[in-house]
Amino acid sequence: MAPRANWKGFLKVGELVCPVALYTAASTSERISFHMLNRATGHRLHREFVDSETGKLVERDDQVKGYETGSKDYIILTPEEVAAALPESDKTLDIEAFIAVEEIDDLYFDKPYYLAPADRPGEEAFALIREGMKSMKVAALAETVLFRRVRTLLIRPQGVGIVATTLNYNYEVRSAKEAFSDIPDIELKGEMLDLAGHIINTKSGRFDPSTFDDRYDAALAEVVKAKIEGRKITPLESKAKDKVVDLMEALRLSAGKNASTPKPAAKKSASTRKPAAGRRKAG
Repeated sequence: MAPRANWKGFLKVGELVCPVALYTAASTSERISFHMLNRATGHRLHREFVDSETGKLVERDDQVKGYETGSKDYIILTPEEVAAALPESDKTLDIEAFIAVEEIDDLYFDKPYYLAPADRPGEEAFALIREGMKSMKVAALAETVLFRRVRTLLIRPQGVGIVATTLNYNYEVRSAKEAFSDIPDIELKGEMLDLAGHIINTKSGRFDPSTFDDRYDAALAEVVKAKIEGRKITPLESKAKDKVVDLMEALRLSAGKNASTPKPAAKKSASTRKPAAGRRKAG
């Protein structure tokens, strides 16, 4: 069964236009999730809004958006006033510029989507844009109205399709200088760097997402399974960590372990671990 498109529109480069569909590329729907219940009755709970001063319930028709201008001072915006800020959408993903792949800063990556032709007549134009980017080793910056906001997307060819990644705005990405301002500039050389290089070489591998292990989700699945089967739930034991104070000693120990210890087999992906009767939502 074909996935449901999140958005449909047109990919446009100059006068070249092709109908496209956008599909979710990453989802958290497979994670274990819970509902909040009343411990006494077992019934599900639902959220309600109450007045912070009176404590009284506020009905939906009386709820409005407000912007805080000072301590407990707000201006109220009506739904019509909020709607006035929404951009009009012409459903066009307009490519504004092609950029070299090496210029891409993945710090700005937000959420990935798959972009595919929406119909048969558009497949040739879609393939032309995709293969053109491949041959020139470039990506594209495109803009459209997506989920009620103007978004910039980075478009990159992948196999027979295209990956479109929404980008964070510049004001959303915090300065690295602030985060790294207290880190001293230490010059390292000699045996330290040699040992570090040796450790890195002995632990070299490949990027394989299938080996990523969501241990927390897997542990939750086991807890749910044990609960369903009526088994006793025992907390996981934390692994004791060796305390090595001296940096050179830590490097030498690590280098020795890596030289003699074979690499462990890839861990089973947490997405394949399910509680009894299949992965289900607890509640």
